[in-house]
Amino acid sequence: MRTGGGAIGQAAAVARRAVGAISGTVSGWALPPRCPGCGTPVSADHRFCAACWSGLRLLAPPWCAGCNRPFAFDRGEGARCAPCLADPPQHRGVRAAVAYGPVARQLALKLKYGRRIGIAATMAERMAPGMPEGLDLLVPVPLHRWRLWSRGYNQAGLIAAALHRRTGVAHDPFALVRRRRTVALKGLGARARRKAVAGAFAVPDRDRVRGRAIGLVDDVYTSGATAAACTRALIAAGAASVTILCWARVIADEAAAAD
Repeated sequence: MRTGGGAIGQAAAVARRAVGAISGTVSGWALPPRCPGCGTPVSADHRFCAACWSGLRLLAPPWCAGCNRPFAFDRGEGARCAPCLADPPQHRGVRAAVAYGPVARQLALKLKYGRRIGIAATMAERMAPGMPEGLDLLVPVPLHRWRLWSRGYNQAGLIAAALHRRTGVAHDPFALVRRRRTVALKGLGARARRKAVAGAFAVPDRDRVRGRAIGLVDDVYTSGATAAACTRALIAAGAASVTILCWARVIADEAAAAD
């Protein structure tokens, strides 16, 4: 009886796999993968069409040794940009997948406001190769609880979870909290942005971050005010280091236009 039962179970498993394969083929034919930027059918999930791909500027060295701002040419090992020379950041760099532009912005808006939560995995796929080695914990930039309640999710948390699934680096969505509401930073100058987020973030349990190399995850890095405030809170709580991980980074004078 056991032998017969095993044979039946194996046959059932084979049948389930066959049905699953057929279902996947049918659904792939009926609902083909689409470009996350414009919706054009593409060959696989998280792939871009040629037009949207050409509209993305991938970020890689040469860049500033302090903040990873891209350089037009290699300035030599350890070279830093003028802002980092004037005011060195507490974090260990901003690892952004792409420069902020029309296509990158479209994806950020679809994820943040359009409830296209699958785009978080698309972003994570491009962000993962740029993550530095040795990170211990992924921590998303938090939303205030009322903003989280109204939106239903934290886009940075979705990206961090997708990075965790892709890389295996531990993920703690509650290690950092936003303890007060802050005004929208769009349109504010650098000084006003820093003032708006000063003291807004806290680590409720220091043991969760103490001695750990943190990857602080967000969708878009604009002026750096929010990332700097989060970094100060994490370092004050005993984090060994903080590296900013984001989908897109505003370059040059585009900060005022970013969402």
